[in-house]
Amino acid sequence: MGEIMKNLALIASFAALLSGCVTTTPTTAIHQPMSIRPEARNYAPPSNGAIFNIASARPLFEDRRARFVGDTITINIAEKVQASKKSENKSTRSQSVDVSVPTIVGLPFKGAQGTALAASDSNNFNGKGENTSSNDFTGTITVTVIEVYPNGNLLVSGEKQIGLKEGEEFIRFSGVINPNTITAANTVTSTQVADARIEYKANGFLDSAQVMGWLGRFFLTFMPF
Repeated sequence: MGEIMKNLALIASFAALLSGCVTTTPTTAIHQPMSIRPEARNYAPPSNGAIFNIASARPLFEDRRARFVGDTITINIAEKVQASKKSENKSTRSQSVDVSVPTIVGLPFKGAQGTALAASDSNNFNGKGENTSSNDFTGTITVTVIEVYPNGNLLVSGEKQIGLKEGEEFIRFSGVINPNTITAANTVTSTQVADARIEYKANGFLDSAQVMGWLGRFFLTFMPF
């Protein structure tokens, strides 16, 4: 019986080790949670009208723009960033030293008297660096209002998951929206969102092939070069 339990423990350890190599959902910095249920509303007895209902939070002719927790809003992602950086450093340093031992009668080490010593040092440094970055991200994602701030601003967060046979792609978005920027179609542009966090990540064997293995990263932490 003890031998069987030992074998089962060994199999469980091996399975846990293999599970660490399985592709998992990429980590995220998006505001959490990425979805939320609407808040429960107080029950009100329905009126006798055929159209107007006092229990409804929104009248029939009111626009449908998001304003409550649990409401959805469409984000039109239109991000384009271009940045460039160029630097150049130059440094020059030189130094020379001349030393001579005078001849003085009566001092020991007469063989070193009258000796002249000279030393010089020169150091030159020239460094250049240049970096250019260009990013273009367009798309559409519908997110959920997860919190309403006291001033009326909306904290939204959401995720779109697309499954492909090679893996899965994740589009995530979160940020703070001013209700005044929401259009009548219940949409807002990502450039009008404060504290915007936009992610586009994927998993699968194609993405895993571009990442260094855990054993290589382990030994890399001990290499001095």
